[in-house]
Amino acid sequence: MTALADAAADYLALRRRLGHDLADAHRLLPRFVAYLDDIGAATVTVEAAVAWSMAPEVDPASSVWPRRMIVARGFARHMCGIDPATEVPPVGLIPSRQRWRPPFLFTTDDVERLVAAASSVVRWRLPAATHSTLIALLAVTGMRVGEALRLDDDDIDSDHGVVVVRESKFGKSRIVPLDHTTVDALRAFVANRDGLVERRAPAVFVSIRGDRMIYACAQQTFRRLCDTTGIGADAPNRPRIHDLRHSFAVNTLIGWHRDGENVDARLPALSTYLGHRDPRSTYWYLSAAPELLALAARRIETGMVEP
Repeated sequence: MTALADAAADYLALRRRLGHDLADAHRLLPRFVAYLDDIGAATVTVEAAVAWSMAPEVDPASSVWPRRMIVARGFARHMCGIDPATEVPPVGLIPSRQRWRPPFLFTTDDVERLVAAASSVVRWRLPAATHSTLIALLAVTGMRVGEALRLDDDDIDSDHGVVVVRESKFGKSRIVPLDHTTVDALRAFVANRDGLVERRAPAVFVSIRGDRMIYACAQQTFRRLCDTTGIGADAPNRPRIHDLRHSFAVNTLIGWHRDGENVDARLPALSTYLGHRDPRSTYWYLSAAPELLALAARRIETGMVEP
């Protein structure tokens, strides 16, 4: 590890002990440090922080630019007590803008097409099997992409049909039940994977080198598959891999409404299943699909729920 990487590890450990939410920092800070190492920077500078935050591959319409800068600035403040040459980016250099981006809602047919495309478009056998299995798992469980990529073999309990999601967002762990068909598919994938690569990491999803798959690889391949299949070509917002989670939540709520379930009573269970901090976060999905709003309004009009 480099001196910057050591300093970043100490910084994250300190923040963790102080009880801070490190969801973004844990994911983004190692990338920032790797960028600094790549350009030969000995410490944080304003120029490097801006260049990394506003990298060409980052969508400027997203919230990534300000989120990256927040992480870079926090680390710079820590480093300035260690290295006087450190430059701390001023507050507001990249303004943080809260945006509500309507999700792209995948249909069952969309998911099946993406899974099939991963098996035919992706060049090598292991990546093809990995991406098709990852997409299917995200679609049927609503897991966060990072949660799926952090799964180890020991986290899958095939006998009891569950996976254990450890130390996810907000530092919470949870158990996610699986359908027997999903268990069978994961078991088949693991057997196939072990016949194709010698793993260097205990991860379920690995690269052709045997290392844990990274988010950027999953995201880039997913976009390629959407472009290849034409899914979302006419949508106002380009489909994202994280929209598989949104689709799972919305489709679950739509199913409950159609079946006449007491959605308010069941929402806390969905909130726990998705790993939300509280049900208020899950209520966001009620506005994610016109069909869902129409079903909720119809139930109010017929007196099935209190307005």
